Amino acid sequence: MSVRRMAKEQPENFAFTLENLEVAKQRIAKYPAGKAQSAVIPLMWLAQKQNDGWVSEPAMRYLADLLDMALIRVYEVATFYTMFNLKPVGKFHVQLCGTTPCWLRGADALKNVCDKVIGPKGQTSEDGLFTWSEVECLGACVNAPMVQINDDYFEDLNAKSFEEILSHLRDGRQPKLGSARGRTSSEPEGDPTSLTEPGLYDPAVAAVPVTFTPTPAPESGEK
Repeated sequence: MSVRRMAKEQPENFAFTLENLEVAKQRIAKYPAGKAQSAVIPLMWLAQKQNDGWVSEPAMRYLADLLDMALIRVYEVATFYTMFNLKPVGKFHVQLCGTTPCWLRGADALKNVCDKVIGPKGQTSEDGLFTWSEVECLGACVNAPMVQINDDYFEDLNAKSFEEILSHLRDGRQPKLGSARGRTSSEPEGDPTSLTEPGLYDPAVAAVPVTFTPTPAPESGEK
């Protein structure tokens, strides 16, 4: 893992909004008394979402005070988990999966789109809209290649469909979520190859109760 450091320029302060403070209290209440520090990850995630996608140094101090833990412990969590951004990101944070399944299915073409449309990896585009980074598996291997943009997944991509997504976002339009090829969930491409018998989906058949007759237990002495 590469060294991760905080941004040089930091805001003066950070505090949860009243609404997020209530959410934070609910998160803390899930843990036993004296174990509030266990909530540091969900609270840091909450802080990142409030802080436009990154965790500032004042936010770390705020969490340390809120959870009664040493600042260095909060810093260790923030720098260890790559889900936490330590410097500002664009309005749309593009996380591009480069792990083997996505790479085999064309992730390199998506990287080229990022370089062309957004700019160098880890930097924010001039208009402040996009930052892109390469990440490990995002759990949608069957629909590779894919990217996560903020909280949304975009799957079954190629260079053209991915560039269209970025264009939609830049123009303030909502792109289609999920599969760019119209697949539902992770169904196979083309026609189904299994569970194709019509009787499987006959409501009359489905309504017939299934009976089960257990086999009697052998009497004592029987084998």
